[in-house]
Amino acid sequence: MLLKMIPEMNKVSVFMRDRRHVETIIKNMQRAGTSTLQVISDFDMTLTRFAHNGVHCPTTHNVLHSSTLISEECKTKMRDLFAHYYPIEINSSMSEEEKIPHMVEWWTQAHDLLIQQRIRKDQLAQAVRNSGAMLREGYKRFFDVLHQNSVPLLIFSAGVGDILEEVIAGHDIFHPNVRVFSNYMDYDEEGVACAFKGEMIHSFNKREGALQNTQQFIHDRTNVLLLGDTPGDLNMADGVQNLHNILRIGFLNDKVDERMKQYISSYDIVLVKDETLDIPNAILNYITARK
Repeated sequence: MLLKMIPEMNKVSVFMRDRRHVETIIKNMQRAGTSTLQVISDFDMTLTRFAHNGVHCPTTHNVLHSSTLISEECKTKMRDLFAHYYPIEINSSMSEEEKIPHMVEWWTQAHDLLIQQRIRKDQLAQAVRNSGAMLREGYKRFFDVLHQNSVPLLIFSAGVGDILEEVIAGHDIFHPNVRVFSNYMDYDEEGVACAFKGEMIHSFNKREGALQNTQQFIHDRTNVLLLGDTPGDLNMADGVQNLHNILRIGFLNDKVDERMKQYISSYDIVLVKDETLDIPNAILNYITARK
């Protein structure tokens, strides 16, 4: 039945633990209508591509890394941090509790390095244009359908919010229904980055961010489509009150054999090395179709 409803589910990249459960949730959301729906998503490697033509695409942090806004010495240190901490972030044999201190160290050191570079706010748009940052194929349809149906899109990102906003603004999809919760730089009177604002968001504390910022959620929208690419993204909707239905879609981009069991046991739909938004778009198309 699910394949008749949404033929795109037949893609070889699609894996589901319980097809009937997925079908029930999608039907419930369609019956309830778009006025009850909100989409909660990660950004880096979820709405953006993980790779293109075999080359890794930059995250929001890497946009700065690949720019002329930071020194070669800083780039080397950022690469060293990635080489040390990324294997920890994706290590399926470690618990989130074990990973969190390492993630705090990583983000703290990376942010300190960036602030030392005296980055100018007015240079960010050009850095994004030069970076090769890419949204997943189908991004325009995704953002436009949500906008046209007045469905809120809340983006929780452990990346750099200033860069994230430049990416979506540069693609002309920063619609009024989009809200971003991320790590933002603070600027002095001359427009030079001098600090990061507020509480740090890393890969594994988005739940705390969600609970501390429950005003971000639309509380009469009790159905949630959640998109993520790490186990830390699974709890981004914990601030939603009176949740009726949630469908969790996970992008498994890397170390597939090592991580598949963990993803299939926690996400309702797992998309393996799928650089498109075909499945979220197909689900939204079904939900938003006029009855």
